[in-house]
Formats: sequence, C-alpha cells, structure tokens
Amino acid sequence: MTTAPADVEKTITEFLNRVDKMPPSLTADLALYADGIGLDSLETAELSAILEDEHGTDPFNDGEMPETVGDILAFYAASA
Repeated sequence: MTTAPADVEKTITEFLNRVDKMPPSLTADLALYADGIGLDSLETAELSAILEDEHGTDPFNDGEMPETVGDILAFYAASA
C-alpha cells in the first residue's frame, strides 16, 4: 500500500470530484467540513473507507478526527 503525499492527495481529489465537492484548489489548510469542503457524515465515512482500502490505514479511526486536508496528509506522513 502506498502512502506518498501525492498518492493520498490523488485519492482525496478523485473522491471529491466524484461527490461533486472539489474546491478550486486542494490546500493543506482546507477544512473538510462546514467552513471548507462541506463533507457530511456519509461522505466522511465513504472517504474514510476509500483511504483505508487504497492506503491500508484510516486517519478517521486514529482516535482524533482530521479537520483539514493537511491533517489527513500528516497522518500518512507520520505512518510512513
């Protein structure tokens, strides 16, 4: 399973495009929920499952919910 930042960003980008929530630019400080992308609970669960399937671990099950795209990238960077 790969955890390179570019691969994780690609996974997130593909998911956001599919659910029609892709922002103009994907930045590390971009919020995942209300004041950013606007993911709801179902979309969050789906992103969690996709990240686990494609990268072998899930940042949403780490005990602290990621709040930004950067939190997800930092999770995978720390586990590399």
